Amino acid sequence: MSAPAPSPLAIVDAEPLPRQEEVLTEAALAFVAELHRRFTPRRDELLARRAERRAEIARTSTLDFLPETAAVRADDSWRVAPAPAALNDRRVEITGPTDRKMTINALNSGAKVWLADFEDASAPTWENVVLGQLNLTDAYTRRIDFTDPKSGKSYALRPAGELATVVMRPRGWHLNERHLVDADGRQVPGALVDFGLYFFHNAQRLLDLGKGPYFYLPKTESHLEARLWNEIFVFAQDHVGIPQGTVRATVLIETITAAYEMEEILYELRDHAAGLNAGRWDYLFSIVKNFRDGGEKFVLPDRNAVTMTAPFMRAYTELLVRTCHKRGAHAIGGMAAFIPSRRDAEVNKVAFEKVRADKDREAGDGFDGSWVAHPDLVPIAMKSFDRVLGERPNQKDRLREDVDVQAADLIAIDSLDAKPTYAGLVNAVQVGIRYIEAWLRGLGAVAIFNLMEDAATAEISRSQIWQWINAGVQFENGEKATPELARTVAAEELARIRAEIGEDAFAAGNWQQAHDLLLQVSLDEDYADFLTLPAYERLRG
Repeated sequence: MSAPAPSPLAIVDAEPLPRQEEVLTEAALAFVAELHRRFTPRRDELLARRAERRAEIARTSTLDFLPETAAVRADDSWRVAPAPAALNDRRVEITGPTDRKMTINALNSGAKVWLADFEDASAPTWENVVLGQLNLTDAYTRRIDFTDPKSGKSYALRPAGELATVVMRPRGWHLNERHLVDADGRQVPGALVDFGLYFFHNAQRLLDLGKGPYFYLPKTESHLEARLWNEIFVFAQDHVGIPQGTVRATVLIETITAAYEMEEILYELRDHAAGLNAGRWDYLFSIVKNFRDGGEKFVLPDRNAVTMTAPFMRAYTELLVRTCHKRGAHAIGGMAAFIPSRRDAEVNKVAFEKVRADKDREAGDGFDGSWVAHPDLVPIAMKSFDRVLGERPNQKDRLREDVDVQAADLIAIDSLDAKPTYAGLVNAVQVGIRYIEAWLRGLGAVAIFNLMEDAATAEISRSQIWQWINAGVQFENGEKATPELARTVAAEELARIRAEIGEDAFAAGNWQQAHDLLLQVSLDEDYADFLTLPAYERLRG
């Protein structure tokens, strides 16, 4: 490793944290500064390109596979690099933030992989950003334990061979880290902070443990964004002196534009690619965002009515499996977000059956693994994949050559019979307010109505409110979606929460702020690209 120059980065407006000096070392910050110097200008260009592409979709109301990359898709000879042993069997993956208790529970969960999340399941307070890094390093050095101050219950790691493999998810390209700025006062992209600190401290350590620096890449919108990540990986591996191809990245196909570039994304990352993942809420959010000018045929029904069996969602997931297996990559399925109830066995019975059916469908469709949000769901998902895989680590040999998805199939939103309902509007408001309030307190993964919700939940909630109002949707009860109706429902929900939790708890929370922010991003004529951008300005810490 070459000796770093002193870091030109400054930590601003941040209270000192315990043991932060172990994460924010001079050498680690110098590495992040070099990533920032080399790659932020290209990041900025790609964000501008997103806006240009959005404008083109607004003009045409359509998308197609790229003619300029047809040769990549037509060339049957290329494959991604073979999976390392630690990532070859991914039949169940658990997701969650990197707080200390979650770190231990996720590693101990019995899942093959833990998605250690600095993105949608983590509100980016400085404490979460820095101490999350510390928790992962402590886990790798087995210096981690936790005692719950409320229950007194203690948590400790199981033997190394029983622990999940970590795949870390940094923030998306659109988010900056306001507490880390360069000499000109420019904020460093959050993705480079999260990736840089984790890679610098743990790449060699993970290799010594028989694993490696593995990443999930969120919110990717094009193969050019994947190319930028590949350039970062090449530079980073050289910088710390580990072999090229050590990094492995799984890309979340959670934007509608990326769905048209799956092969190209794998091609750009082919020396570092591990697979693709089929998201759900962010994918629907992306459809609303990109086709918000497209008229009635792009209006989505209630989010819970858009299951993975909806024709346009089925087209997307089947194309993902075919694409991955054609190129030797893992295809990872979507989230089972149910949170088991400790009080209602009947609720659990119904929900577990839905989870089982969902995972059976994914395993039957050819996916190599899938996500769950809670340790109690790991055995259910495991059974679904065990039944199909047996002793095999994956089913990448199942090429799904029967799948034939046309460009129009991916945006055939009107192929779904369901319509928006008044109850759907109420649910979007309820979940939006409750999630945003928790996020403003620094919680990114929140159990609401027995579902684990993250930032993608809030995005689809506010997007649906915005879309229904702007499309002039009339609900089954005769009410029309209007700003006034949304304000009425939001006021009723705020009053309900106040009665539910009491005056003291209500006053101590961020409820009014969450209510106001939800209405702002749901009712503004100019649709905000990401809810988390205005929310970050209000986030303390």
